[in-house]
Amino acid sequence: MQRFVVAYATRMVSKDDTRSPNNTAVRIDNEPHHSFLYPQIRDACKDLVLSDDQLQLVMQKLTDEINAGLSRTTHDDSVVKCFTTYVQDLPNGTENGNFLALDLGGTNFRVLLITLEGQKSDMKSKIYAIPQSLMLGTGTQLFDHIAQCLALFIKDLNLQNEILPLGFTFSFPLKQYGLTKGNLVRWTKGFNCSGVIGENVVALLEEAISRRKDVKIDVCAILNDTTGTLMSCAFKNQNCRIGLIVGTGFNACYVEKTKNAECAIPGNYDKNKAHMLINTEWGAFGERGVLDFIITEFDRAIDENSINPTKQLFEKMISGMYMGELARLVLEKLVNAGLLFGGKCPSDLRKRGKFFTKYVSEIENDPKGRYTNCREILAELGLRNVSDQDCENVRYVCSVVSRRAAHLVSAGIATLLNKMSEDNVTVGIDGSVYRFHPHFHDLMTAKISELQPYKFDLMLSHDGSGRGAALVAAVASQRR
Repeated sequence: MQRFVVAYATRMVSKDDTRSPNNTAVRIDNEPHHSFLYPQIRDACKDLVLSDDQLQLVMQKLTDEINAGLSRTTHDDSVVKCFTTYVQDLPNGTENGNFLALDLGGTNFRVLLITLEGQKSDMKSKIYAIPQSLMLGTGTQLFDHIAQCLALFIKDLNLQNEILPLGFTFSFPLKQYGLTKGNLVRWTKGFNCSGVIGENVVALLEEAISRRKDVKIDVCAILNDTTGTLMSCAFKNQNCRIGLIVGTGFNACYVEKTKNAECAIPGNYDKNKAHMLINTEWGAFGERGVLDFIITEFDRAIDENSINPTKQLFEKMISGMYMGELARLVLEKLVNAGLLFGGKCPSDLRKRGKFFTKYVSEIENDPKGRYTNCREILAELGLRNVSDQDCENVRYVCSVVSRRAAHLVSAGIATLLNKMSEDNVTVGIDGSVYRFHPHFHDLMTAKISELQPYKFDLMLSHDGSGRGAALVAAVASQRR
């Protein structure tokens, strides 16, 4: 835990303020620099090092997929769905009152109470666990559990007699028909609850709350965590036009011209308003082979052993759910080839999921020429008295995997900046990979600058998916 806190503290210092990358970026080569590296190690990892030409091709293909998702004629058959969010207003500082947020998107969920008064906000929150039995159970069981936790939270604050507007961050692919109607397209992130796919999850939540009859909640909006991140950052920075999550999952939303959102389903939205937030769901990018030119043997192994083979391929190359396992697969290959640890592999390193993504951040957080974190982690895996050379090789593997992820994220953001064709766009970013990895921010800053011409800022979102959901509820309830 101490290693992780150190990495986190280092990370936060470097990202608390937004800054213009065009003024500060220094070119960072696509391959990490490591001294005393065996040529065989570099050769084994070469397919994980992407050239700028490859990244530009990724951008070209992603642009085509986004346009297909936005177009009415191709949307149904598209991979990158670009769902309309029905969020058309950003916070303007006039929002006041108490607002709830429910943030569901992983093995835990959060309930928050946000009190807004102009530009000031106060927040109370609590985290609740979701047992795996509920993640794989019925939808009714899941939403009854959520409703119970909501009621406990509200009663603890003695607000059970107040009608509380709620914004529901639901971080799974949604087909939305309005701010309060969104049907689940498919489960991701280890969930597979029955009776939910194709259903309006707002209605399922409202029904669970109604069955209790002990709290008064007005569900004003359902949104994705990327939308919440964008809204949270827009509350502090009016130039925020992109929301990005790089954590357990990987997704982005951005502000699109309403006239370009051809796929918008007739519903509760204002065609006269200039803009609409679009939820790209670009984690699915690559599902029809368009990324095969950069898919490696390690990516294929990740995909084959996942709960959703052939799906979410872009996400599997980037997100925190898979980064540690990607590094483990590379390390295992090097051990099998006799290039690491004298060819001796501890049993834990041969087990899927035993090399955690946080290990990647911790190992890369070691100062150059020092391997304190690396040795502690290898000891946890059953490897002691490892050489400096082995530690350097392990760090190289971690840096290759994380650098590829950062460069692919950068290609995605560069694609959106090119599409928007605006200077000084702020990108609001949340997620454990971006927060905790010691170099991810700098890698992104440099690479985005190289891949496109517009000025931009990267802004760390402080509790975006929670605070942002409350802000959507605040804006929606006061615009009614």
